[in-house]
Amino acid sequence: MPPQILVVDDDSQQRSDLAEMVASLGYQVATAIDAEDALDRLASCPANVILTDLVMPRMDGVALLKVLAERGDRTPTIVLTGFGSVDQAISLVHDLKAFWFLEKPVQPGVMRTLLERALQQNQLIEETQRLNRELSYRGVLDEMTGDSPSMKEIFSLVQQVAPTTASVFISGESGTGKELVARAIHRLSSRNGGPFVAVNCAALPDTLVESELFGHEKGAFTGAVERRAGCFEQANNGTLFLDEIGEMPIGTQAKLLRVIEESRVRRLGGKSEMPFAVRVLAATNRAPEEAIRNNRLREDLYYRLNVFHISLPPLRDRRQDIPAIATALIRDLNKKHGTRVTHLHPDVLQRFSTASWPGNVRELRNVIERAVIMAGEGEIQLNHLPGAPAPAKRDFAPQTAPDNVLRMSVGARMDEVEEAYIRLTLKYAQDNKTRAAELLGISLRTLHNRILAYGNLKAENQKARIAVGD
Repeated sequence: MPPQILVVDDDSQQRSDLAEMVASLGYQVATAIDAEDALDRLASCPANVILTDLVMPRMDGVALLKVLAERGDRTPTIVLTGFGSVDQAISLVHDLKAFWFLEKPVQPGVMRTLLERALQQNQLIEETQRLNRELSYRGVLDEMTGDSPSMKEIFSLVQQVAPTTASVFISGESGTGKELVARAIHRLSSRNGGPFVAVNCAALPDTLVESELFGHEKGAFTGAVERRAGCFEQANNGTLFLDEIGEMPIGTQAKLLRVIEESRVRRLGGKSEMPFAVRVLAATNRAPEEAIRNNRLREDLYYRLNVFHISLPPLRDRRQDIPAIATALIRDLNKKHGTRVTHLHPDVLQRFSTASWPGNVRELRNVIERAVIMAGEGEIQLNHLPGAPAPAKRDFAPQTAPDNVLRMSVGARMDEVEEAYIRLTLKYAQDNKTRAAELLGISLRTLHNRILAYGNLKAENQKARIAVGD
């Protein structure tokens, strides 16, 4: 079935001409007399691309793009503009994420090219959404991991709310991954091309919190030696994440509520307000009702932010996710530290599965990071965990062996065994690298790379670690 293009124009003749041109290019066409009519048609019959006039009575193209953005509808929209409206059309492309604009009168060749590109973008959007759904079924969404029923529900909630512009309130104990949820919502939203600004309200001194949030002008207070943009300005056209919002002073919460409701902010010491387009996500490690009862969180601010609520379970309530989380953490930490750890020993996994983890995933990450550094490569064992006794010193004293036999003590590292075996094979092949590569079953290039790597080891250290018979 050919893709469907929705043509929106209040002028009947231009609407008819555009519809005819689009149909001649091989597409199905639907028409609407203005943006309000277009929204009604989209509710019952979604389009692959929207082609809309900019200036229309009742509801214009600007209003149409705003409603689509609020709904999280990413359908590529091409704006038609007359002479003198190009600047406004460019602004729509930038601010409201219109796909592109066309000046009237429209040329068929230009229309064909632009529709093809818009449809390609639409396919990419649909493919991204499909992949995200598929990954969530496998227990992975953005940087979050988990196959438990509770995490699958979290993934579903994130996917539902991300495309919208709704404020989201995220609650959960410290270390459960509230910022990961916020980042996932941002990356899966139409604002993913904009900034993600995270603010830890608990880490801000009371005297600086308003300056951090709203910005300040030079000379607004002692120490304000230059103008500074606040978080709302920094996050414009993106997402602002307010972590531990219950730690923000109550007086500042009242000002924050007004800024959010009016979508306008004034820097400290400033004389005028500036509009912004920011999606606000907030989080707390306290039960919201308890924070309100203890006068730590304003009730009106909570209800303004709590349009959509996501509550994260503690790690002790989803222990079945620990193996998958550990695997993901090991992979990331190997990249960070240049290590080659592969997995957890079953005894380590058993200990992890029965631990209480009061610090949740953050605590698990810290324990695994230390273990990854201690192990270096291969398997993480119990003696790599905090509080474990130091591993016994290994003896790598040389042992007598025939010319073609390699002997090493139990406990030698795999890279040490590999190096010793390659050197023994080279000796056996009388330094004929081509022959040695054949005996080893590797390419000559791989052998050269291995030799180069081993050449960086000190000769004395090598003799102390490996035992090759004369």
